[in-house]
Amino acid sequence: MTGRRRTPAQALGLQGAVWLTAGSASLGGRGRIGLLRCIAQHGSITQAAKAMGMGYKAAWDAVDKMNTLAGEPLVARTTGGRGGGSTTLTARGEQLVARFGDLDAAHQRFVQLLSADAVDLRTDYSVLRTLNMKTSARNQLLGTVSAVRAGAVNDEVELTLPGGARIVAIVTRESTQHLGLRTGMTAFALIPAPAILLGTDLGAARLSARNQLAGSVRQVTPGAVNAEVTLELAGGEVLVITVTQPSVKALELVPGLPATALFKASSVILGVSA
Repeated sequence: MTGRRRTPAQALGLQGAVWLTAGSASLGGRGRIGLLRCIAQHGSITQAAKAMGMGYKAAWDAVDKMNTLAGEPLVARTTGGRGGGSTTLTARGEQLVARFGDLDAAHQRFVQLLSADAVDLRTDYSVLRTLNMKTSARNQLLGTVSAVRAGAVNDEVELTLPGGARIVAIVTRESTQHLGLRTGMTAFALIPAPAILLGTDLGAARLSARNQLAGSVRQVTPGAVNAEVTLELAGGEVLVITVTQPSVKALELVPGLPATALFKASSVILGVSA
């Protein structure tokens, strides 16, 4: 008797998406909010539709529905003039895009937290243990310790994120022992937003920063002096980076632009759930 050939077990993971609703109706998720971002960037529904890979009618129908459900216009159109008119976001539209970006980033961190423990069937799972972790650091990334390299005084710890990106941290030998850091265990990295540099068009540049995480700009939120840039990594993780306004202009930072987050291993704080 011959047995049926077993297929290799696939790694388990979690996925999730945030949607805004107005009553029982769907206002939109990443797709529609992304359309609003493109309208703000291009000043045209036609150009925004092309950037999103959708037809003009579908884009306009989506905008019209969002305008209706939001209770007040999110997009405003002007006609005439030498430029032939333009399309812009209203103040309400800008607020909605910014708030959705914050909510989506928080949701992605939540999914990462759940995924790191919930899909490991060999260990007990406690959502309370995960959710009770509160810190002031804007960037909180959960991953698995993939390497611990001992040094004379300090140790080098490598953390692999769910999407495959790797973060290197330098911690004291005492901290390694106190936290019980070992390969295969779940840990989280805290990275202050001001400690991260942002680079574009690096090409073959050789840099001393141990951590170089590639992604694309999701959102740029301007402030009086500095701007807050949200960078989405290839695996879906999100980093918040503080950049000066002159740097935003010099780097021409806009949503969709490829960029790389740079930070030293000494800037990373590691922690574990109690």
